[in-house]
Amino acid sequence: MPRSVNAVASRARRKKVMKQAKGFFGRRKNVWTVAKNAVEKAMQYAYRGRKEKKRNFRALWITRINAGTREHGMSYSQFMGALKKNNIELNRKVLADLAMNHPEAFKAVVDQVK
Repeated sequence: MPRSVNAVASRARRKKVMKQAKGFFGRRKNVWTVAKNAVEKAMQYAYRGRKEKKRNFRALWITRINAGTREHGMSYSQFMGALKKNNIELNRKVLADLAMNHPEAFKAVVDQVK
């Protein structure tokens, strides 16, 4: 009796990986073993990148808030402490947007916590 292999599923699996490798450079896009490794590594980078993105944006928001508060004679930590003390519940994303795009509104927030 001949050996039974599920060629349909194997081919579909390979085809899926090769499709993900589309656009890669050199043999990474068209040689199965190289493409498989490249796609696995790309998936690891993508997973890690989704976590890093959150950190990077938080750091960006803090930098923008700090720049905005220093224009009004306060440091970032003093400002955030004063916000908590005055029970103003604006998150860093909103504060950074105010500091950058609506300086008069941000000044009003700073004046309120001073």
